[in-house]
Amino acid sequence: MMPDVRNRLFGKRSYLYGFILFAFIPVICVAYSMTSNDDFDIARREVLLRRIGHEVLLQSGDSTSRVLPVKKIAENEYQIRFENDFTFQPDSLVNTTRRLLARDPLARDYVVNVLNCSNASVAYGYAISKNIKDDIIACKGRVQPRACYMIDVKFKPTGLNTAKNRYLLGSIPLLAFVCFIFLRSVKPAKVLPVAQRTGTLTFGAVLFDVEKRQLVINKESIDLTGTETRLLLIFASSPNEIIERRRLQKEIWEDEGVIVGRSLDVFISKLRKKLEPDPDSKIVVVRGKGYKLEINA
Repeated sequence: MMPDVRNRLFGKRSYLYGFILFAFIPVICVAYSMTSNDDFDIARREVLLRRIGHEVLLQSGDSTSRVLPVKKIAENEYQIRFENDFTFQPDSLVNTTRRLLARDPLARDYVVNVLNCSNASVAYGYAISKNIKDDIIACKGRVQPRACYMIDVKFKPTGLNTAKNRYLLGSIPLLAFVCFIFLRSVKPAKVLPVAQRTGTLTFGAVLFDVEKRQLVINKESIDLTGTETRLLLIFASSPNEIIERRRLQKEIWEDEGVIVGRSLDVFISKLRKKLEPDPDSKIVVVRGKGYKLEINA
């Protein structure tokens, strides 16, 4: 592989690696943020579930026995357990769970089952949905007998996933902004043309000495300015190829912080005059496109 091709590929790879690194920083931060938020919301959910157990006991007339620690039995399933037997009225239980779990941002849809402690059979159950018309509630008016019960609450997993998706979607504008700033602030390294590595370049009857800023035509030396040297180097590195006017202005003047439209025409005119001793090498205008160094072999 040619050295300049390798340099160009290396420059592109470095630029890409830098972009990927900056792109992943916000994603990693968002991932940590989501984990932290999820842990907090889950801990808050367990407090709400314990509060449900407390209110159920109060409604049963029990203000002294304990609500045992809430047990997490699956990723999105919890059990509220009690120290003593109690009775409950379905209407009150439904209203209590709906009111308290409305404070849980991840509890969009869930199923509640009241289980008998002895055999885990379902004594009473219902389903609550964010869309009230999808609720499934039966036998609301019947008071349940006093017994040992556990209240099992199972949340729909998509509630948690949806929240995570919102965090991710919310991070996209920040990610785009960071990438935009990075792309604007980092310039890929310029690839040195062959002449800048070897010091000289030959085209037509011209020997172009880049280091000395000099042309040798028919054994006569012609001095160049620094700007003329950089400009001719672009042409000489791509002979007989059209070079856009915008590219020339950008590469010659942008790094100096100013672009003057007429400056390019002035230097092109000066270079043409200095190349006149060689009739086979001349800079021509390609109307509407730019310029090219035309070499007749």
